[in-house]
Amino acid sequence: MEFRLKNALFILPNAFTVSSIFCGIYAILHAASENSQDALYHSALAVCFAGFFDMFDGRVARMTKTESDFGMELDSLADVVSFGVAPAVIVYKWALWPLGPIGMFAVFAYAACGAIRLARFNVLAHRDEGSENHFVGLPIPLAAATLVILVIAHFRMFHGLPIERHVFVLGIVIVLGGLMVSTVPYWSFKETHWDVKTATFALAVVVFLWLFGFYFHLSAGLLLLLGGYISAGIIRSLASKILPAPK
Repeated sequence: MEFRLKNALFILPNAFTVSSIFCGIYAILHAASENSQDALYHSALAVCFAGFFDMFDGRVARMTKTESDFGMELDSLADVVSFGVAPAVIVYKWALWPLGPIGMFAVFAYAACGAIRLARFNVLAHRDEGSENHFVGLPIPLAAATLVILVIAHFRMFHGLPIERHVFVLGIVIVLGGLMVSTVPYWSFKETHWDVKTATFALAVVVFLWLFGFYFHLSAGLLLLLGGYISAGIIRSLASKILPAPK
């Protein structure tokens, strides 16, 4: 059988995607089977690793010129597991189980909204109606990152003590689910041109995270950045509706 390099390279980005699924499954099983704060912390870290693999599978596909519809669909299915179901299980076990059916419905709604958002993204991509400059609705990896980093920051800053603000976490889960299925535009940074201004801004962000992590914890700094990104998208959307468009 003739060896074709392109066929071998096709496996590479999909291996990253499958690795993301593995991390998601590990997070679900570990969080569901162990009844401890440490287990939830490690499950949240597994979702972070899933985000690492998800961040690079598309880039690897573009670098190796092995982009395909199969890869896009597989990536969406992986995202449902790793960034929809896994964070839902973690946050339910962490803070929402005392709320009973309300907490269960909230995490179901979050996971369902994530699946709907991914389906809409795929439909727009197939119709070539998507934008390279922004996402329609909050991307599910960022919604998942907000939840799991919240768990990690609480563990690191409060030494794993059980959380008592259940209603506050409930509100965050509901808001993130709603933003995923909304039409709020969020910057994609796919067409970012690296010049002096962009590099300076990126360096400032790294320095901010280092300083914040030095005095508090890195996870708290990341949570602050995610909150700023999410809030900026909402403000931008509201401003475009309230302020008149430039002529």
